[in-house]
Amino acid sequence: MAEVISMPRLSDTMEEGTVAKWLKQVGDKIEEGDILAEIETDKATMEFESFYEGTLLHIGIQEGDGAPVDSLLAIIGEEGEDISGLLAGGAVAEEAPAVKEEKAEIAPVAVAEIPEGVEVVKMPRLSDTMEEGTVATWLKQVGDTVEEGDILAEIETDKATMEFESFYSGTLLYIGIKEGESSPVDEVLAIIGPEGTDVDAVLSASTGAVAISKEETKTEEESKPAPAQEASIASNDGQRIFVSPLAKKIAAEKGINLTEVKGSGDNGRIIKKDVENFTPAQNTIAVEKVADSSAEAAVSSPAIALPVGEEGSEDVKNSSMRKVIAKVLGQSKFTAPHFYLTIEVNMDNAKASRSQINAIPDTKVSFNDMVVKACAMALKKHPQVNTSWNGDTTRYNHHIHIGVAVAVSDGLVVPVVKFTDQMSLTQIGASVRDLAGKARNKKIAPAEMEGSTFTVSNLGMFGITEFTSIINQPNSAILSVGAIVEKPVVRNGEIVVGSTMKVTLACDHRTVDGAVGAQFLQTLRAYLENPVTMLA
Repeated sequence: MAEVISMPRLSDTMEEGTVAKWLKQVGDKIEEGDILAEIETDKATMEFESFYEGTLLHIGIQEGDGAPVDSLLAIIGEEGEDISGLLAGGAVAEEAPAVKEEKAEIAPVAVAEIPEGVEVVKMPRLSDTMEEGTVATWLKQVGDTVEEGDILAEIETDKATMEFESFYSGTLLYIGIKEGESSPVDEVLAIIGPEGTDVDAVLSASTGAVAISKEETKTEEESKPAPAQEASIASNDGQRIFVSPLAKKIAAEKGINLTEVKGSGDNGRIIKKDVENFTPAQNTIAVEKVADSSAEAAVSSPAIALPVGEEGSEDVKNSSMRKVIAKVLGQSKFTAPHFYLTIEVNMDNAKASRSQINAIPDTKVSFNDMVVKACAMALKKHPQVNTSWNGDTTRYNHHIHIGVAVAVSDGLVVPVVKFTDQMSLTQIGASVRDLAGKARNKKIAPAEMEGSTFTVSNLGMFGITEFTSIINQPNSAILSVGAIVEKPVVRNGEIVVGSTMKVTLACDHRTVDGAVGAQFLQTLRAYLENPVTMLA
């Protein structure tokens, strides 16, 4: 029998998903556990596997299209099976009569409605990973009047104990979770409304649960604990200080003496905000005056004025480019064992050579062009850096295609200069400028960003002197290029002003060993410090 596959909820906040790629097509045989598609959620692009076996009969959401959770994603069944009823939204044909007969036997049930002015308070999700909460303390009891903003209870999450305030005004009619008890998020925590409301009817309307008896409600009301039953500590004079567990914990962390804190809660109870807003009185210090040893003066420090502001944030939907960057770089960082090697290069000769080259009419070469050319030539001498890890094999690339990272408005793209080792400095410069311009204007073709065997990332123009990059897989290495800076250096035993540049090579340790990476950098330095060798 055919199975309908719906758009899955792959994260707790996911409301819709986008099919990034179908890995199976209509007519393909599906085994349980096969990856059907890659789906973009609000957090990441994830693989979605099949829990059924059969033939893929229908695809409901095409690549690149988005749809809400539970939309028709695909249908899997037996080859040649009629799925017209499923596509039309109906039930499977042979089951229809039985379903119809069963429905005919069920008497209509009147659905109770929650009376106006009554609010059902659910166990809140107080952290992003919270699945259930525990009521540490109830600060209000059945029958108490509740104002909007009052603290109802202290709730323990998987991360902390937090005060939970009411968003409604009225009378606390019902407590669904007792102190010390736990329940999943969205379970009925309490009911607030006008005094005299039928709680049984509200519970039936909101959850369909078995209604509690009025005697049970009455028992709860009668068993309302006296203030002395709340969390308390003893003061120095033997009197009890009533304090919430959370406030007590914060006071201990801050070293605050609770006997000095004035409580603003019910019956003078000390709550979280009392401790957080507490300013200890300064000790009066006896000061002996030089002129009159018998006189004393009380010295106290003024209270510190703390800034007061309004917190704010904004959630901006991630672009497809940003999602791809997150996916690709995340995969690289957590699958390839990175290590980093840094050297400092003398750029005096490079600066002089660039000035001479750019003095030629219609010629423009950047320091980045010189770095790209030097990398291409060094890769020819160290082919192990020009590789890709393929699991059981390592691919040695006999061609050299260097990717050049370019910042664009939405993120980062890596245009590829093909056969870089066969190009002159001026050809590399013209090619990089052309590709970078296309990338920034969103005119670059996918083919112009594919096939790199090595990557260069340069932040020197932003004044960054040294940094590390994440490898652009399937490359085995990426070079991070810093700014050229003038500083005191030692030349022939004397301290002089020199121009230096730091470069850092990130290597995939699966394919490139430390010695290999170091030898590559030595060769790179030789080319950059003697640019004439790149013109031969």
